[in-house]
Amino acid sequence: VHCGAEIPHPPLATVCCGQVCFQLGIASLPVSFLSRRGQLTSWAVHCGAELLWYGKPLHPETWMSAVAMGQEESTLNKDSGMPWSSSDTVPKSQYDAVLQQNEDLKRQLAELKGATGAVFPAEMTNGRRLLECPVGVMTDSYKATHFQMYPEAKSMTAYGEFRAQYKGVGCDDDRFIFYGMRHCIENIVNRPWTVADVDAAEAFYKTHNAGGTPYPFPKDLFLKFIKENDGYFPVIIESLPEGTVAYVRTPCFIITAEGEYSRLCTFLETVLDMVWYPSCVATLSRFVRDLVEEAFDKSVDEELHWLADSRLHDFGFRGCTCIEQSVLGGAAHLLNFGGSDTMSAGYHVQYHLNGGRPVASSIPATEHSVMTAWESEEAAMVNEIEKYGHSLYACVMDSYDYDHALNVVLPKVADMVKSKGGTIVLRPDSGDPLTQVLKGLRAAEKTFGCVTNKKGYKLLCNAAVIQGDGVDYNSVKAILQGVMDAGYAACNVAFGMGGGLLQKMNRDTMSFATKLSHIVDADGTERDVMKTPKSSSAKISLPGRLFVGRKDGVPLVYPAEAPECKTMEPVLKVVYNKRPVPGAFEDFDACKARVHAQWKALPPKGTVLSPALQRKIDSVLAERHYKPQAE
Repeated sequence: VHCGAEIPHPPLATVCCGQVCFQLGIASLPVSFLSRRGQLTSWAVHCGAELLWYGKPLHPETWMSAVAMGQEESTLNKDSGMPWSSSDTVPKSQYDAVLQQNEDLKRQLAELKGATGAVFPAEMTNGRRLLECPVGVMTDSYKATHFQMYPEAKSMTAYGEFRAQYKGVGCDDDRFIFYGMRHCIENIVNRPWTVADVDAAEAFYKTHNAGGTPYPFPKDLFLKFIKENDGYFPVIIESLPEGTVAYVRTPCFIITAEGEYSRLCTFLETVLDMVWYPSCVATLSRFVRDLVEEAFDKSVDEELHWLADSRLHDFGFRGCTCIEQSVLGGAAHLLNFGGSDTMSAGYHVQYHLNGGRPVASSIPATEHSVMTAWESEEAAMVNEIEKYGHSLYACVMDSYDYDHALNVVLPKVADMVKSKGGTIVLRPDSGDPLTQVLKGLRAAEKTFGCVTNKKGYKLLCNAAVIQGDGVDYNSVKAILQGVMDAGYAACNVAFGMGGGLLQKMNRDTMSFATKLSHIVDADGTERDVMKTPKSSSAKISLPGRLFVGRKDGVPLVYPAEAPECKTMEPVLKVVYNKRPVPGAFEDFDACKARVHAQWKALPPKGTVLSPALQRKIDSVLAERHYKPQAE
């Protein structure tokens, strides 16, 4: 069943009645078959399917040869609740009915089967990735047709870039942090294709065109590289190292395809472009880190600057559209801060990207459901302090009346907080963010007292405040300024950012795009390719083969043929060379260190195009008499 192969009927085989249906979120494939006792058990356990016999659960240790999943009717030994065995007597009419059902299903399957007899690729039937699809359809529909639209060529080259600075943060800063290529390469690009993948894609393409007609796709090219290149997609991908800081318009990756595979150059664009998301999260998180560090420099003593690492906490897990997004976005945030409640990202980074070394941390905290489960807020707080009062812990304070909780309830538990010796973090979750934070700070000062640091700002004793509602870059900036204006050190407050960190952005936030830049025609003629839309000068692309090198520490983009490139270390590294490249990626600690070092070294504004590349661009624009229309 797993591979779609026909199962023979061995002597003295157990007769299996009914249908096997595995429901994994993608496909429900009914199969009726003859099998030896126990064979189905092994298959079902492998796939993670739930096993039922006439509605009764069957566990792995229970031998069986048939499963009726969601099926209530059967003709074989239904009353016994167990499959028919060779010792049972089955009427010939029932036996013949089973055989006929098998023949009918075999004819149905034959209509879907391709060259290998497999209906779906293995990843769709083994329960590992429930929302998987064959790699042959992991692109935009129109890209499947481009193999017939591109001219014949000896090679094609394309590149991906951010074309605009981060929108919505109110600062004139052209820097971005590149992150996410490792996920794309290791989880999608590095996986070898199989003929079964192509068969599964073909089953889809057969009716994908308008009117339910066949849709063109490069089946022959797919089958060719499966045979000739062990199933690996035949392109070369160069990429900025994870955690690289550069200016917008710097190529993030370059794709090169050669020979008859040139026409597949941009087939992977769809999945590679998805680096926009973790890169945007990392960049936004870093902008907030700048706000925090600026406030710390002004109001926090040097010996407490280590607290900056926990000032922005990832609250975004529940707002994500899927687990994968939480991992990608949550990991990107961890390049800049260590605080996160998105444990999917924390686990992934620690064990998959960082050799088991921890990166993320959090603290115990109540939620509104916890607070309202007790007869009073005081009782809820007493319980929390008893359990966690020796360390750092948070308590939401607005379940009923924020002011009452601060001014009446908090003083009642103050002695208990002090005796335990830990720090209670007060969390407002409604109302004007700055107003509520200041209320929390003032109530904590009145209840627990404070000291004045070397810079003249107040530092609370046994308490702090975290704002987790309505938090974005601009509110963090306003709250930090308001806190300092009120005389409090910035380390007294932390922020929990959810949707503002992992959700409120899209590909247009920094205008990410991939464009073809160079072709070697079939006759050997080399051509630079450059998009020059008069309706939007912001969408002009870069021409030719491109090279990114550092000059005085700043990444600059050069024509690859420029003489100075010969003496430069390329910033982009080959991460895929028509097959996986061993050791292509560093651990997460190295990426995080790169971010910290390069962000501080690179000014917010700077030149990204080398003089040689700018001259080439100007020449093309002049040749085309380019005059942009008013935008």
